[in-house]
Amino acid sequence: MNSGFELLDYIIFASYGVVILTIGLWVSRDKKGKQKSAEDYFLAGKALPWWAIGASLIAANISAEQVIGMTGSGFVVGLAIASYEWMAALTLLIVGKYFLPIFIEKKIYTIPEFVEKRFSTELKTILAVFWIGLYIFVNLASVLYLGGLALETILNIDMQYAVLGLGLFAAAYSLYGGLSAVAWTDIIQVFFLILGGIVTTYLALDTVSGGQGMVEGFKSIYNAVPEKFDMILDESNPEYINLPGLGVLIGGMWVANIYYWGFNQYIIQRTLAAKSLKESQKGILFAAALKMFMPLIIVIPGIAAYVIVNDPQILSSLGDSALANIPGEGANDKSYPWLMQFLPTGLKGVAVAALAAAIVSSLASMLNSTGTIFTMDIYRQTFNKNATEKQMVTTGRISAAIALIIAVIMAPLLGDIPQAFQYIQEYTGIVSPGILAIFLLGLFWRKTTNRGAIWGALSSIPIALYLKVGSKGWFKDTSLESFFPEMPFLDQMLYTSLLTMLIIAIVSRVQNKGSDDLKGIKLKDGVFSTSKTFNIGSFAVMILLTAIYSFFW
Repeated sequence: MNSGFELLDYIIFASYGVVILTIGLWVSRDKKGKQKSAEDYFLAGKALPWWAIGASLIAANISAEQVIGMTGSGFVVGLAIASYEWMAALTLLIVGKYFLPIFIEKKIYTIPEFVEKRFSTELKTILAVFWIGLYIFVNLASVLYLGGLALETILNIDMQYAVLGLGLFAAAYSLYGGLSAVAWTDIIQVFFLILGGIVTTYLALDTVSGGQGMVEGFKSIYNAVPEKFDMILDESNPEYINLPGLGVLIGGMWVANIYYWGFNQYIIQRTLAAKSLKESQKGILFAAALKMFMPLIIVIPGIAAYVIVNDPQILSSLGDSALANIPGEGANDKSYPWLMQFLPTGLKGVAVAALAAAIVSSLASMLNSTGTIFTMDIYRQTFNKNATEKQMVTTGRISAAIALIIAVIMAPLLGDIPQAFQYIQEYTGIVSPGILAIFLLGLFWRKTTNRGAIWGALSSIPIALYLKVGSKGWFKDTSLESFFPEMPFLDQMLYTSLLTMLIIAIVSRVQNKGSDDLKGIKLKDGVFSTSKTFNIGSFAVMILLTAIYSFFW
């Protein structure tokens, strides 16, 4: 595909890069006479305001797997995939009300550090290794792969060079500046992300409506493919295996969302860097409001692309270039890059900058969190218990750089993934149910013991793999088929989490004879009370969610 990039597009794209690097390096500078401390580097000096927290949460979350992967899933599945976004808004409110007060009161840097305070150093180390492996081999590698795929499709840049360029750009400011550089540049990244998303959505819907605008375009795609607007899929739908009907609302999606938003280091780290608990909760509320808007710019374009591709009249009106790299079966994740080629000069530069913003901001967040976990939970614990502030900052930078090198090597090896967003959710789902079980019981059931939590951590992965075997169909039409049941991966996550909780509960009860654990968390009166602003905002989000699911049921 000819990228169609003109001089103005290159200027806009280059300007975006210069602005991000300038701001990132400027906020990263060491203040005169003051050396960066671990708190400065890993928690931005605990000085982030609510609007920076909210913007940074979205920038860290919305990456290549959302912009490209979820648009691809919108092409295949339809609006139902937006449940990941809309249910996340409700999850954020739960995290802000029930989890953050405990985390901030404990004054932790990392989620594994909370595990040490609640359980033991051994369990902290086990989970720290889990997380670092997950970040490098699933999160970082997949974001780099999808980002490279997009730039390869749009700009004709070789995949390896695109991956390397994205990695170096993210590293240029995040390795030096730490969380402060990441969070403050995220404000600019979110601006570009939303602007580019609106532009691409408008173009796609305007194209479908024959130039009649966005509203008419939405009506057109709704009338053309009403089945793509079913939020709750029935068993006859081929995508039921990914989004199992009511299981989306009351089943495994809660496992995916609560783990991701509540116990995922590169997400929760921003909230731990707030000036205060109330400031952090306002940031969470802001992020939830932005989440309600996201499906409009990352799912609707995928549905529009599906309508365009399957309407010969619209397709032919776009010219021969529309037939190159056309999305379809096995190439769904080309939907977003394919749409972008039709943007006019100038706006194309904005859209590519938005895509780069989504990718780079998430890469920077993951790198910072990988370095944070390795430094605070492995290096300081195992290799240098008396590490100075300078040594910890240096170790954070070096470990993040090594993680990036490994991910850059891994990314091009991932190959073609039919639906990248679903792929990432599925394989993260092997680890996340067990971690969620440990945290929920550790937070809210005082009888949970360290031994029970370790048994839960070690047993959760075999349980998850057992449930996954059936879904892979390896024993289909054999005598072992009934022993390995086939089920949607969200159901697998739910059952894995429940079974892990049962194991933890049994081991804990046997060990402590029903008594409270010595490290059990004693919740103070009023610990979950929230401000009037948070309560009113939460109520508004819940009303809007109810309306959406009622209309598109």
